[in-house]
Amino acid sequence: MSRLPVLGYYRCFPIRGAVGFLIVLEVLKLTHMYGEQTALDDVSFEVGGNELVSIVGKSGCGKSTLLRAIAGLVAPTTGEIRLSGRTVDGVPDDLAVVFQDYSRSLLPWMSVRDNVKFPLKRRGLDKAARQKAAETALEAVGLSGAAGKFPWQLSGGMQQRVAIARALAYRPTLLLMDEPFGSVDAQTREDLEDLLLRVRATSDMMILLVTHDIDESVYVSDRILVMGRSPGRVLADLNVGLPSQRDRIETRELPAFVHLRSEVGRLVRDNAEVPAF
Repeated sequence: MSRLPVLGYYRCFPIRGAVGFLIVLEVLKLTHMYGEQTALDDVSFEVGGNELVSIVGKSGCGKSTLLRAIAGLVAPTTGEIRLSGRTVDGVPDDLAVVFQDYSRSLLPWMSVRDNVKFPLKRRGLDKAARQKAAETALEAVGLSGAAGKFPWQLSGGMQQRVAIARALAYRPTLLLMDEPFGSVDAQTREDLEDLLLRVRATSDMMILLVTHDIDESVYVSDRILVMGRSPGRVLADLNVGLPSQRDRIETRELPAFVHLRSEVGRLVRDNAEVPAF
């Protein structure tokens, strides 16, 4: 690992070209303006395949705008986004999104199984392949028994599991998650965080997670991008460095977890630079 001063902030992640680190997502000098208001200012970072990177920062720092730009839903004012070497100039075929508002992301007149199968037509899969992919994804999130139910018959946490299953079945290169656990209770949120870790361990996708929960960002991530106050800039790019096998109690008791949680909290609160340590 290497800690390098870059443009006034610190970053810590595997060096480009290191074994097992292949750059898949590149955000290059991204700036976005709404009229005369600058939402994002010269944002640059890279994400490797099979990495889970969290983006944290105060409300209004441009996190959601950044995700929309990466998803091809917003054309940046200046700069470039590349996914698997291709410039993003529309919604990429190999991308999936899980939103915070699961009730709006699922089609209430379709069964759970059909909700998961629905986007697979875009992949060109035949009926049998779509059925198998949906069953496999629902089993992965523990919802095999709910396949024939409708979303409105499920709890909020179960509905969000359906949304995650739909993304898994699609098998994207990049999964974007915009505050995906923000609308559920605390216990369900913890369960979904552990589900996300299991998904990571069994899939080959890259995940970019926007969250306001600092503990969550440290617990689930490989790296954390801390964004400064508006206009949004990347203030720090931090390697989490915790063991890949994580436990909700034991991991949170580790000195490294406590230390990093404090550092991220201080950065979000004060927009101070990361000291060398």
